[in-house]
Amino acid sequence: MSKLPASHKFIDLSDYGRPIAKVISLSLKETIFTPIHVTIGFIIAGLLAVLFMLNDYYWLAAIFLIIKSILDAADGELARIRKTPSYTGRYLDSVADILLNALIFISLWHITNASIINTIIAFLGIQLQGTLYNYYYVILRNHFNGDSTSRVFEYATPIAMKGEKQKNVDVLFGLYKIFYGGFDKIIYNLDKNASYEKVPPKWLMTVISTFGLGFQLLIIALMLVTGLKEYIIPFFIGYSLLIFIFIKIRKLL
Repeated sequence: MSKLPASHKFIDLSDYGRPIAKVISLSLKETIFTPIHVTIGFIIAGLLAVLFMLNDYYWLAAIFLIIKSILDAADGELARIRKTPSYTGRYLDSVADILLNALIFISLWHITNASIINTIIAFLGIQLQGTLYNYYYVILRNHFNGDSTSRVFEYATPIAMKGEKQKNVDVLFGLYKIFYGGFDKIIYNLDKNASYEKVPPKWLMTVISTFGLGFQLLIIALMLVTGLKEYIIPFFIGYSLLIFIFIKIRKLL
């Protein structure tokens, strides 16, 4: 199942790796490799990006950040091709993302002159950005009967799907709530009625897709290789102010 029906798809700027991800997932369709294996692959890619960043190999760091983004799309793509969606994969993906994001920003703090306070603010900012994007995106999916492994309100542990263990879902959902629960509550309180009012238009979703993790990592990669590493943390602090502007625009529409 696609994330959205074709008639309601928008240009997702954070999903630039999807074409390559589809090729990878199709090549793995008849193999022993599962979506979880692909998720482990993007974790390894993310860790290598951090390692190269800490050792001043910024081009290699940038390449592995992009590879991470592509594999991040490929695990879900493989699950959809095989028609084997799972909450295990959904929550493992999210938990891995936030831990890798933390390592990336710790690395940026280490290789720049940024203060630890600004680093924390920037990290919290990108998480809120991503949460807003996912909030609106999941609302769209549910509204138009798209991919439903993600829920608008993550308030209770879901029942394991066929082929996965409930224990794994319980553990990963618990970690998800620890890492994302606060961000979810903040965004929900900023736009409580989003689920009940008119869904965001395609053009607005395209603009908000710049808050997606893929686009965030692309920005970091580009700034690393263009000698702008000192500006990455200040950029994301400033860019987070657009959260309030995008929410206001959605409400006005």
